[in-house]
Amino acid sequence: MSTDVLGPLRVMRIIARMNVGGPAVQVSGLMRNMNSSEFDHRLYTGFCADDEADYLNTVAKDVYAVRIEGFGRRVSFGGDLRALYTLVKEIRNFKPHVIHTHTAKAGFLGRIASILSFHPSIRIHTFHGHLLNGYFGPFKRSLVVLAERILARLTHQLLAVGDKVRQDLLLAGIGKPEKFGLMPPGLEIGKLPNKKDAISFFRLSEQTLQCAFIGRITQIKRPDRFLDVVSESKKRGLAIEFFIAGDGELLQNCQERITREDLPVKVLGWQSDMEQVLSAADIVILTSDNEGTPLSLIQAGMAELPVVTTLVGSVPEVVLDGITGIVTSLNVQQIADALEKLATSAELRVQMGNSARKFTLANFGIKRLVNDHEVLYKKLIANRAKS
Repeated sequence: MSTDVLGPLRVMRIIARMNVGGPAVQVSGLMRNMNSSEFDHRLYTGFCADDEADYLNTVAKDVYAVRIEGFGRRVSFGGDLRALYTLVKEIRNFKPHVIHTHTAKAGFLGRIASILSFHPSIRIHTFHGHLLNGYFGPFKRSLVVLAERILARLTHQLLAVGDKVRQDLLLAGIGKPEKFGLMPPGLEIGKLPNKKDAISFFRLSEQTLQCAFIGRITQIKRPDRFLDVVSESKKRGLAIEFFIAGDGELLQNCQERITREDLPVKVLGWQSDMEQVLSAADIVILTSDNEGTPLSLIQAGMAELPVVTTLVGSVPEVVLDGITGIVTSLNVQQIADALEKLATSAELRVQMGNSARKFTLANFGIKRLVNDHEVLYKKLIANRAKS
């Protein structure tokens, strides 16, 4: 089958919603940086829920997107059907050479819309993580796996943000190794403000170390485990204070527990200026049950911050245990041990921070991400033209 490639390659990028998080950061970076003379690159997305911050409205205000009614987090037969109809119509109007979907819901509706449009686009889907663990019960999980297995057969290229994510999906029978590539995250952070100014802005203490929990306050991130670690650190008398930079449905529960137990945690809420957040921190902590490739740890590394993180998802591909941070089990005592090790050694914090910056800049820069996508699109188009 041949494909008309006169003029720029048309790329239709679909994501269900641009809520603050890793996928939105990745998509925004691609939209900003891909070569506009070679690619006609358009973003199609839905709307965030009331309890979510929209990355396009708060941070990536320069990124234009076509908004699709009915697209979003909530599963709704009527809304999803409207979104599917609109996507089919947009595909027929735009006639993209490549349809690239991100996240589970967009992958489901976007690839079905591609098939129903009868337009011969190349279908690519990126798994920024997966829904195999921690989200559903056995029955719903089996339905998700079945749907992904079917869609994988109808997709020309599958991508995963980390090798652990890819291996988990392959073990579940989703996709074939020859069709499954790796696409590690790529990002950039701006210049960090003066540390003293950042601490003053958030009204934090200059007299003690600051440990940051950055991300959505949802069950999969286990903010309850984070607060257990805070409680244990308090019992041990560690000279650490903590702050939460994020929002989500469990934030109120966290605030109530912090007050009830008088924990040394300040809740900042969601912050659009990540550089200011990172500047205020000395250590970054992640306590999740499941992750893809967590961008908060990459950002921490770029800011020369050591991290303490649970051994989940593709974390070992982002954090080199004992070199750029400390990777632990899900055990609260072990996490607290790691924090204590960092808190009691300024030399170790500096050493790991320096190593983290070198490693993350070399492996997770935005230029690499954009170049990898451009090369992939051209390769897939060229291969199709030959067939």
